[in-house]
Amino acid sequence: MQFALLGSGSRGNSTLIETDGTAILIDCGFSMRETERRLQRLSREMTQVTAILVTHEHGDHVRGVASLSKKYDIPVWSSRGTAKAAKLEELQHWNCIDIHQDFEINSIHIQPVPVPHDAKEPCQFVFSNGDWRIGVLTDTGSITPYIEEQYSACDAFILEANHDEEMLANGSYPASLKQRVGGNYGHLNNRQAKDLLNTIDISKLQYLVASHISDKNNTVALARDKMSEALDMDASWIDVASQDDGLDWRVLKHD
Repeated sequence: MQFALLGSGSRGNSTLIETDGTAILIDCGFSMRETERRLQRLSREMTQVTAILVTHEHGDHVRGVASLSKKYDIPVWSSRGTAKAAKLEELQHWNCIDIHQDFEINSIHIQPVPVPHDAKEPCQFVFSNGDWRIGVLTDTGSITPYIEEQYSACDAFILEANHDEEMLANGSYPASLKQRVGGNYGHLNNRQAKDLLNTIDISKLQYLVASHISDKNNTVALARDKMSEALDMDASWIDVASQDDGLDWRVLKHD
């Protein structure tokens, strides 16, 4: 089982997970042409993508979904609330996710995880093929007990570290946007990411990826340092998914 990120940040997000011939794209916040370009960088084509899963309707996660689904006849999965907000119900190959019920796409078992975010019916996901578990958690303003339960014992964890609290407070955003980003339905800050890692079982982690890092209210160094405190490991061990370059393939392996 392996994963890569096409890009992560406020200008576009997309993650690719593969196992046993099944490839799932989580979100697609880039244009069709840009998505195709970024996939080629990972030695992949859209014709190899089995399905697109959508976490929520914000443009940096859904921008290219409809056009790619129409062009390549790719099934799209989302909650009904997300579909209504993003007009995905109009797609020929749209499938409804019950965010409280797990499901499977070929060999990949998928557990939706409801999250507090300022969207209609948002969720994140944990993926498993029976051997490995990959957690994807971004775009959530606070941590719930259910989140703690679902993201324990992952082998790989793509975790949001959107902002540094002090940088956000002292930054250039208007007060309303600061409140939105830093509120309970906004984005995880560095401290919250650390606290979650301190709470859950991280004993199986082969990869931890800091993602959705703000280019105005955070730095890679701050995000890594805070996460590394929870892991008691050098900050350099933590991968970082960037806006422009994403993250190259990471492969889960047996010891």
